[in-house]
Amino acid sequence: MSDIPESVKNALVGLHEAVREDFTRNRRVMSFQEYLALAFAEPQRQLRSSTQYVVDCFDYYGTEKKSYPWGEVTHFKLFDAPWAGGEDRLFGQEHVQNQVYRVLRSFVQDGRPNKLILLHGPNGSAKSTFVRCLGRGLEHYSTLEEGALYRFSWIFPAQKSTKGGIGFGGHPTLESLETYAYLPDDQVDARLGDELRDHPLLLVPLDERQKLIARMLEGKNLIVSDYLRGGSLSPRNRAIYEALLASYQGDYVQVLRHVRVERFEISHRYRQGWVTVEPQLSVDATERQITADRSLAALPPSLQAVNLHEYGGEVVGANRGMIEFDDLLKRPLEHYKYLLTTVERAALAMQSATLFLDLIFIGSSNDIHLAAFREIPDFQSFKGRIELVRVPFILDVRHEEQLYAERLREAAGGRHIAPHTAYTLALWAVLSRMRKPQIERYPSTLAEAIGKLTPLDKVELYTTGQVPEDLSPDRARELTAHIRDLFHESDTYPIYEGRVGASPREMQTVLLAAAGSTRYEYVSPLVVLDEIVELTKQASLYEFLRQDVQPGGFHDHKKLVDVAKGRLFDIIDDEVRVSVGLVEESEYTRVFERYVTHVMNAIKKEKVRNPATGRMEEPDEGMMREVERTLEITGRADEFRQSLIAKIGAWSLDHRGQKPNMTEIFSDLVRKLKDAYFERHKKTIAKGITELVALLSGNEGHLSVDARTRADTALATLITRYGYTRESARDLVGALASMRYR
Repeated sequence: MSDIPESVKNALVGLHEAVREDFTRNRRVMSFQEYLALAFAEPQRQLRSSTQYVVDCFDYYGTEKKSYPWGEVTHFKLFDAPWAGGEDRLFGQEHVQNQVYRVLRSFVQDGRPNKLILLHGPNGSAKSTFVRCLGRGLEHYSTLEEGALYRFSWIFPAQKSTKGGIGFGGHPTLESLETYAYLPDDQVDARLGDELRDHPLLLVPLDERQKLIARMLEGKNLIVSDYLRGGSLSPRNRAIYEALLASYQGDYVQVLRHVRVERFEISHRYRQGWVTVEPQLSVDATERQITADRSLAALPPSLQAVNLHEYGGEVVGANRGMIEFDDLLKRPLEHYKYLLTTVERAALAMQSATLFLDLIFIGSSNDIHLAAFREIPDFQSFKGRIELVRVPFILDVRHEEQLYAERLREAAGGRHIAPHTAYTLALWAVLSRMRKPQIERYPSTLAEAIGKLTPLDKVELYTTGQVPEDLSPDRARELTAHIRDLFHESDTYPIYEGRVGASPREMQTVLLAAAGSTRYEYVSPLVVLDEIVELTKQASLYEFLRQDVQPGGFHDHKKLVDVAKGRLFDIIDDEVRVSVGLVEESEYTRVFERYVTHVMNAIKKEKVRNPATGRMEEPDEGMMREVERTLEITGRADEFRQSLIAKIGAWSLDHRGQKPNMTEIFSDLVRKLKDAYFERHKKTIAKGITELVALLSGNEGHLSVDARTRADTALATLITRYGYTRESARDLVGALASMRYR
């Protein structure tokens, strides 16, 4: 030890103190009496079932309201994976989160989980990600004080410490001890654990347990599960309990001296409280007799004569937590029958006994296997024992982009990723999932506009609420009011929107190919587009590519590549226009907000404060008319102005307490202002881009001093504000100039 550096010794001392403090603070071990005191102090935590535990885990991480064009929804922060800095988080899918949460709450109300939750959807729709995120949340929650879980084991003191053996005919010499829970190992002959992790309160006889629970719940609103109200100890624990009680001639307190209550944590790695069953596995529980096991030879003679069994397998490992059946419907039919019976009864029949369970069953299946399962004669009997939760592909480009951005960073290995690379991937993937609308479902006044929607129009509606720019204000308002109906239009259809299209798994192939390409020094959206084109040629491999093309461009996956490319260069175009210094993006919003302010005051017949002079002046009628001419407003100006105010009022009702966001409310009108400005200054913009291309291509020698300065400033803006490098700006701005500014 003398050779060990002092710093290492200090580190060991620090670790020793930290581990000991954690052990004590988290109550890793306690007597039954101490646990009973804890249960009285916090009954909400100690009387909860596995279902209530998972509900509490959902609630612990908190919620927030997310607003989408199709409505507002609760987002559970559990699925942001805060314990891992967001790694492997679930993007979007709030409707799945809420549906599973509602099912779990209904289980709590019923007293037990009497159905299997089956997540179904296309391959790659994040079913496994959902369960993995939930499971990792449970793992983390179980390490916290709020999520502490307890089981118990049996302690048998060393025979040499007793006269004739403790509780087996002799008189104990350790009478001063109220519990054997804290005996050191050298004073313990045997310790029997419990693979089912029975709840400590199951040690209380049934009638007395119900009275005890009633006392704990006085004045509290808590639903206690059937597992605690009427459940029983596992067969082995029951055998040990009865043998001890008989040996102590009914002295219950003496029996409890042998109980050591222990904290445990949910762990997927160690198959404790969260177990995944793969399709190829067929055995979910096992048993073996252990009475003759040499390791148990130290048990008191009375227990050595008792027939004890050890239980194992996936269901046993998952008890007091969650079991996941991956690709459940790939399993043979006979496995469903026993499994669903187990779910319904919350019990598992073994050869020698019945195991009572406190367990959530959750499974996943793709829609193809589910459709085949629906066709079997026994499906109706299964239907009442399964809670179906649909998990479609993501239909919001922002969520899909976040998913690919994370994976791109991993695949790029430190290489620069050009702006909008992940967006381009995400946009085409979501475009491929769009369904042609069913116009007969909508009012006649709106049917024509709905029928003209393209895949890109639908994507923009779902993501930002942006309506097609060629719609009149009345039709635009009506369409905005029906976005929710459009989003849920196909929910009851077998082929619903989000079931068919490019999956993230298929896009992963494109992503990896683009990240590994050596055509550029960086990862480029241009390579992404080329790789998608190659993907569209493989109709024999991917079923979604074999769909019939629908009017409006739906399912025309090759042309959708051009749509994604056009949208990519729209964004690059906007960034380049700002970078060449002609107008800031915020300028369009500022002009429109000033126009709205003057309109509101004109309608109310009030004056407007001049920001430059501070004086109150009449609304600027000339400015308002100029903006309306730019927007190509037809009809009476006063009616158009009234409609603007009405739309702001409607938005404010849906977003109480928030300041109206003009860019969000009137995105179509702000875009028209931008386009009008572009048309007016197209030659000037083209000149600025030409100068920028000259600089990027190494031909800056032909530029004047002023032109060189403008180009340098534009490049600096592209790099610092938008995340380009000189190389990616060279290629993408050059491509833009060739396409649109020759």
